[in-house]
Amino acid sequence: MALLTIFICIVLLVLLVSWAKLNPFIAFLLVSIIAGLMLGIPITKVTASVQKGMGDILGQLLIIICLGAMLGKLVAVSGAAQKIAEVLVNAVGEKHIQWALVTAGFIIGIPLFYGIGFVLMVPLIFSVVYKYKLPAVYIGLPMLASLSVTHGFLPPHPSPSALVVLFHANMATTFVYGLMIAVPAIILAGPVFAKFLKKIPSEPLATFRAEELPADKLPGAFNSFFTALLPVMLLMLTAFFPYMGIKNAGLLKLMTFLGDPSIVMLIALIVATCTLGIKQGRSMGQLAVNFTDAIKDIALILLIIAGSGAFKEVLTASGVSNQIATQLQQFNLPPLLLGWVIAAIIRISLGSATVAGLTAAGIVASLVLQNHVNPNLMVLSIGAGSLAFSHVNDSGFWLYKEYFNLSIKDTIKSWSVMESLVSVIGLIGVLILNQFVK
Repeated sequence: MALLTIFICIVLLVLLVSWAKLNPFIAFLLVSIIAGLMLGIPITKVTASVQKGMGDILGQLLIIICLGAMLGKLVAVSGAAQKIAEVLVNAVGEKHIQWALVTAGFIIGIPLFYGIGFVLMVPLIFSVVYKYKLPAVYIGLPMLASLSVTHGFLPPHPSPSALVVLFHANMATTFVYGLMIAVPAIILAGPVFAKFLKKIPSEPLATFRAEELPADKLPGAFNSFFTALLPVMLLMLTAFFPYMGIKNAGLLKLMTFLGDPSIVMLIALIVATCTLGIKQGRSMGQLAVNFTDAIKDIALILLIIAGSGAFKEVLTASGVSNQIATQLQQFNLPPLLLGWVIAAIIRISLGSATVAGLTAAGIVASLVLQNHVNPNLMVLSIGAGSLAFSHVNDSGFWLYKEYFNLSIKDTIKSWSVMESLVSVIGLIGVLILNQFVK
């Protein structure tokens, strides 16, 4: 009954948004309340679950998305995005620009959480799209595939890192195995799959669109790259700082504070205001208008993400993930495959990769010891399963849909299929590795 209820609610959500043309935020609220009641959450606690889900997800993303939009707007209107696009194409050629972006996404995705990487890299994607009149989905999706793969497969991201601890795996070994699987997954689900998506129509957010400036009005290449990538550099620096052997407690606390993504984005925006704003002859009044426009453009995205958080929390609070996992445990499957299946079904049902990964780990933890399964491969198997078929109950689905301004149908054809390819290729890679490692 739990699976049937989830299926009904997902179908209802799709119909309300695509057929009834209801605002997605309102649709999420209605479906979240209906799901909570159908799944047995006390009527007095349904609204509390909805509010908690919205607060939890916005608490993580609100500052990052807002400051990221402001930074992206400034990078666009200052001409920095135009300059970056020109330098990249001159370096690798327009024919290979997609591969350059994929490589950048992979490198950036290792230290960054997915949502942060998405917000930071979207302006770069759109600058190339606008400058060279290229299909947005064809250019952008491969980079997002690389971000997604690093999020699901590689420590230090939250889910794989937690799974390493739960299974007593080796962080370095898991990372090496993860890299071996990640590269073919990114290539096949990214540039290869994107060849079939060139005809998908996309008019990306106007926030990142700016009039083309003459060459003498553009900021320098160093200024453009340094400012646009400053958040990435700061986050990478603070991520590796604990491994530098520094023991000063005060300095470590300071770096932890400065490494918080919200603080990093604030620092980056302040620097950009100086380097791409004031230095380029813009007044604070003009910059304030640019920042306000950026927030207006992403307001609906924030509401939709909040709605998806409410839906996820209702499903989590009902305990449905444990019900699904317990039922699936009865199937007689090899442990690595079972871990992937449990994570995939919970991911498809609830929408959260992290919840799917951690729930599946709790179910199969005993099997790792009993069957002498390689714990590093189990981390990767569950990580791959937790990325399966992202759809309307996943905030990442809506982030991609709204930024690229796609229909639900085209979002499923591109984003959902890409995530599923990453998941299946990841499983195949794990099973192949399992034939060669003890």
